[in-house]
Amino acid sequence: MTAVIHHNPQCGTSRNTLKMIEASGEDLCVIEYLKTGWTRPQLLALFAGASLTPRTALRVSKSPAEELGLTDPSVPDDAILEAMVAHPILVNRPIVVTPKGIRLCRPSEAVLELLANPHFGVFTKEDGEQIDTGRA
Repeated sequence: MTAVIHHNPQCGTSRNTLKMIEASGEDLCVIEYLKTGWTRPQLLALFAGASLTPRTALRVSKSPAEELGLTDPSVPDDAILEAMVAHPILVNRPIVVTPKGIRLCRPSEAVLELLANPHFGVFTKEDGEQIDTGRA
């Protein structure tokens, strides 16, 4: 099974998620979305698959969301989506896609629900927290 991660290497949650996928033995495709950007159809498909809206997928911290006026509740989802295409950093991450589904993996251990082999032992996150995934 192949996992696709929309990844930001500067994000600890994204790095932890990537390492969990690697530890599970999944085939992996890493997309650094800050380099590749997003398309409107791509975001709509990811959001639909993950039961997200542009507003719920909006990254507010460490992004220009507030200065662009996107945190105002009156801003329509379509405007947020267009801003995400123009400013890829506005999309919360990481988003992972596998044959089991699509998820915004925050916290990183949410990825376990998407993996064929989610039981690979104890995983230590960058902050030292340990996640016991069990054994197969």
